[in-house]
Amino acid sequence: MAKESSIYSLLKAKFLIDDDALKTWKFIIYLFSLAMLMVYFNHNYDEKNYRITSLTNEVKELRSKFVDTRSELMKLKMESTVSKKMEARQIVPSTVPPKKIVIRKPKEKSFIDKLKIWQ
Repeated sequence: MAKESSIYSLLKAKFLIDDDALKTWKFIIYLFSLAMLMVYFNHNYDEKNYRITSLTNEVKELRSKFVDTRSELMKLKMESTVSKKMEARQIVPSTVPPKKIVIRKPKEKSFIDKLKIWQ
């Protein structure tokens, strides 16, 4: 019979209005606040994960755009492409190869040669 009365008192929530109810209410508030903190931190964690995922996708898109732009630039820098674009302006590549111009630095006179000038 004591077992039945304990289940009955539990269902009626007599532990919330007994003499020791203050301890029970403190424990319930503690558990509730702990649960709220867990929900809050879980929400923050999920939000950061979504942000990381979106930034990772954005980095992938920007990297592919960079590669596409770089390959397009390489095509535009090719001599054949430049010569085709210049033909519209009637500028053609030279048939005569360029000549290398070499400028020689005058040889510096030695100390003895400088003394001979003074004589």
